[in-house]
Amino acid sequence: MPGTNIVSSKGNTIAAPINAPRPNFLSAIAFAIPTVASAVTAVAIDMPMMLIGGAALGMVAALSPKIAQHWERAVVLRFGRYQGLRGPGPFFVIPFVDTVSAWVDQRTVTTAFTAEETLTSDTVPVNVDAVLFWTVYDPEKAALEVQDYTAAISWASQTALRDIIGRTSLSELLRGRVRIEKELQALIDERTTPWGVTVHSVEMRDVVIPAALQDAMSREAQASREKSARIILGEAEVAIAELFEQAAERYRDNPTALQLRQMNILYEALKQKGGMMVIPSSIVESMGPSGVMGTAALASQAQQQQDAAAAPEAPPALPPADSLRVFGV
Repeated sequence: MPGTNIVSSKGNTIAAPINAPRPNFLSAIAFAIPTVASAVTAVAIDMPMMLIGGAALGMVAALSPKIAQHWERAVVLRFGRYQGLRGPGPFFVIPFVDTVSAWVDQRTVTTAFTAEETLTSDTVPVNVDAVLFWTVYDPEKAALEVQDYTAAISWASQTALRDIIGRTSLSELLRGRVRIEKELQALIDERTTPWGVTVHSVEMRDVVIPAALQDAMSREAQASREKSARIILGEAEVAIAELFEQAAERYRDNPTALQLRQMNILYEALKQKGGMMVIPSSIVESMGPSGVMGTAALASQAQQQQDAAAAPEAPPALPPADSLRVFGV
């Protein structure tokens, strides 16, 4: 109930009794003054009954002073009728006439609630955990318009969450959390405003789906990524083919450039250790045997220099350039 700690239990809020004793130093003083005075008087006039009467008067006086914390408001009823709000700070009530029916806490309160095994619009069972942040802005309405506003807020939040889930698909629930949280906040706030409660925000903590569905979604995501990769690879092949076509147009009108390109390709291939290159006879005819062997020798020399730089202490023995075999087909 108002002004007490809230304990979450399966999404419901349970409050401690509001009429629990709230001792304060003013009550102690109000009890001590008549009791001590009657005790002194009883000793002075030798009348023990004065002590009993003073203690009874002190007990009644101790019921009058109350202290409300800075964030609290006390709802006072007089003979069952609403008298007004008291606090913060000390205030006094008439014993046996006035009663404090509720202590309303006006700080921001967090309430956890859950929707278990709720079906989405596409009939998928999900468990959703959420947290509600709310504040009592009108203590009078909170005390008079609803019996237990903390429990009412919890139930309203839970039913609103189930309502939102029931008309939302699983994909929207997983991807559109911000929109769902705003809709949920507006729905809960509409229900709690007549109770003097305003909702600041709603945050969805977790959405749990069945394990079998998680596996299926994982496979679907993997297949989607593989499809995207194949599409990107095909687009790259098309782009490469277009570039090769443009290069062929350039080389067709420039035989010298084509020959230089052939020599460069042969040189890069023969640089690999223990390389063997099978090339068309047309390249051998266009470059000539001497050109092919010269390119092979340069490639062998470059490979030898790379190996020497990698292992200067014991360079591996490489075959001489004339031992490399080039086959024309």
